Amino acid sequence: MKTFKIGGVHPAENKLSAAQPIKVAELPKIAVFPMGQHIGAPAKPIVQKGDKVKVGQKIAEAGGFVSAPIHSSVSGTVLKVDTIVEASGYAKPAVYITVEGDEWEEGIDRSDTLVTLNDRPELTDKDIISKIQNAGVVGMGGACFPCHVKLMPPSGSKPEWVIINAVECEPYLTADHRLMLEHADEILVGVTLLMKAVNVNKGFIAIEKNKPDAIALLTEKAKAYPEIEVVPLNVKYPQGGEKQLIDAVVGRQVPAPPALPVSVGAIIQNVGTAFAVYQAVMKNKPLFERIITVTGKSLANPSNFLARMGTPMAQLIDACGGLPEDTGKVIGGGPMMGKALLNTDVPVCKGSSGILIMNEKESLRGEVQNCIRCAKCVGACPMGLEPYLLSACAEQQMWDKLEKEDITSCIECGCCQFTCPSNRPLLDLVRMGKSTVMGIIKSRNAK
Repeated sequence: MKTFKIGGVHPAENKLSAAQPIKVAELPKIAVFPMGQHIGAPAKPIVQKGDKVKVGQKIAEAGGFVSAPIHSSVSGTVLKVDTIVEASGYAKPAVYITVEGDEWEEGIDRSDTLVTLNDRPELTDKDIISKIQNAGVVGMGGACFPCHVKLMPPSGSKPEWVIINAVECEPYLTADHRLMLEHADEILVGVTLLMKAVNVNKGFIAIEKNKPDAIALLTEKAKAYPEIEVVPLNVKYPQGGEKQLIDAVVGRQVPAPPALPVSVGAIIQNVGTAFAVYQAVMKNKPLFERIITVTGKSLANPSNFLARMGTPMAQLIDACGGLPEDTGKVIGGGPMMGKALLNTDVPVCKGSSGILIMNEKESLRGEVQNCIRCAKCVGACPMGLEPYLLSACAEQQMWDKLEKEDITSCIECGCCQFTCPSNRPLLDLVRMGKSTVMGIIKSRNAK
């Protein structure tokens, strides 16, 4: 069975909520919408205090080409346009809406009727991309790259395939797994839309073998779509990384930045993105809700929710039985690439794939010791880097050396820190070094 060739690790899967069907989360009393729910320029609010809004109404417009509009997930009255400390820990502009009822914008198809390309033969590639852009669809795997930008590759690039990332390799998270089991038909139509948008005739849906029910279901349903192939993969983290997934599925290697996946013919989209594309194009539904896993070993009822954007994470935790007494950390995302939250009032956003409640024992870091030169971090790095060297250079602020050692290729997956027997904060240091070097490069290029 296929997988990527370089590095990788096998953390405990802990898919505690895999058997839990998706539940519709209750509406919040006040919904909060940060303006930076995507990579690129923040969105710009177009509402003000006192305005009445409906579900699906645009409340912020894109701040540039690499940006995405934001739509209200609730109906009610704009309470204020202010700031909120979001998952990043920084205060960002946000729109606050007091929820009143649940009145939707006209034109959004709320029925369960499946609509396929055969029903909409008039749709062109430009129509599809425009609808995706206007609906505010971004990458749902966590990176939140505006979807329409990926579907408009640089001049000279020639896409050959659309590859759907359905591996969900982060431990604990099961949102994509449940999505595949409960919305397989819509996902397949979403894949056909993405393929038509970039004019390719081959699509792959890559799923790790720890989801045999999803593999079986999508394989059966894909028989009606001969251009789409379901590809089972061995379980290995971080297989959800774009470069690792391309290697696993088609055996091609993406060069170092500024090369992109499309440089080797691949357009990568998350399985949640494919579902959002279906809803945007076929149902005229903007991206204002998503499936999110709330989980943890001490949590009473690990669950998967369909939650509206702007819902406080504390509300979802309460719906799972409340914060356990032995909570050590609350992580936004999974344990490998997620980040600890400062508080649980952080709202659900487009990139919120999970909320992980880690108990005190799990969240406690081991005592940092000297590097023993075991090279486990080197063997685990899926990008072929030398994390021990990068972290040491970052600690010593050797920025030129870090750039020379290709630190910008780091995908921040955490494999190095996971394998380190000396508990070195490798990822923390490399992240800091990478951020600094990228800032230096950006300033140099701006001159």
